Amino acid sequence: MANDLPNRPRRNPLKALAIALTLMAGALVIILMTRTDGRPQREKRDPLVPVKVTTAIQKAVPVQLHAVGTVEAYATVSIKSRVDGQLMGIHFREGQDVRKGDLLFTIDPRPSEVALKEAQARLGRDMALADKAEMDARRYAELVAKNFVSSDKYEQFRANFEALRASVDADRAVVDRAKLQLEYCFIKAPMAGRTGRLLVDEGTQIKANDDKGGMVDIAQIMPIYVGFAVPQQYLPQIKAHMAGGQLKVEAIIPDSREKTETGTLSFLDNKVSSQTGTVLLKGSFANTERRLWPGQFATVILTLTTRNDAVVIPSMAIQVGQDGQFVYVVKPDMTVESRPVVAGISIGDDVVIDKGLSAGDTVVTEGQLRLVPGSKVQVSNS
Repeated sequence: MANDLPNRPRRNPLKALAIALTLMAGALVIILMTRTDGRPQREKRDPLVPVKVTTAIQKAVPVQLHAVGTVEAYATVSIKSRVDGQLMGIHFREGQDVRKGDLLFTIDPRPSEVALKEAQARLGRDMALADKAEMDARRYAELVAKNFVSSDKYEQFRANFEALRASVDADRAVVDRAKLQLEYCFIKAPMAGRTGRLLVDEGTQIKANDDKGGMVDIAQIMPIYVGFAVPQQYLPQIKAHMAGGQLKVEAIIPDSREKTETGTLSFLDNKVSSQTGTVLLKGSFANTERRLWPGQFATVILTLTTRNDAVVIPSMAIQVGQDGQFVYVVKPDMTVESRPVVAGISIGDDVVIDKGLSAGDTVVTEGQLRLVPGSKVQVSNS
């Protein structure tokens, strides 16, 4: 019967094994591609974003206004002559410090001395005539009382005496004026200060109260002013804090290695400039070491008050988006959230946060460009 069965092809066992292995490998690849720990492979974890962070701190912060100011002399006087004459002497050097009452110039005093002597001589003559007239008036008063002379004669002598006495008073005034004119020949410093450039030379013919200019200027630089202007919106705060006491003003000369000069606010203008919308203020400084000089520009810092509970972060942590300013805050699970903030005053490289943060919050200071809310970060402050 075996010979009656049709011929069947023989099976190749190696080929069947290869097919089975191929099918198993394909199935395994599909499984690995579709599942990893029970989750689709397309939900692969994003890489950690390296960032630098800092912690918001709470500290006392001065509330300050910054401005550019100009140093001004406390007082400036232009010295002019009050008499005509030739300039005979200059008793100081240009740029010299002088004290009140120091002799500065001598105008030729000889004409004034002659005028004084003439006035004194006239006074002496009239005084002698007045004495003689007084004696005559007294004598005639006795004669009138005895009816030896008429009363008209007595009245004539008395009137002569009164006229001479008035002349004596006028002569005394002329003498006083002559003394004053002589005193004006010696020009003295009206205040302590520093002299400027000398505007006249010895031998020059000086005119009294010359409108063309003075002889020298004296500037008082101890104490000294620094004037500066601030926007008008700060005016209510300034007035409120001025009512509570003196406000500290600091002046810093640019490119100077010297320490900051400290003074007090001494002047608030009575009007706001309609052209610039600013109000003028001045600070007074003792300037004992003369670091401040009239005409210099200075950076001025006006301290209004101190906030003892201010929350401070570096200004580089603040970002600007469509809805305003925000910072990235790192949460305990190392993901970040976008937190809107309201920034206040700046202190150097730091800024006060008026709203949005609390002390102890961790904020991102570098690496914000790669962040979105929910990003996981790796802190690297090295």
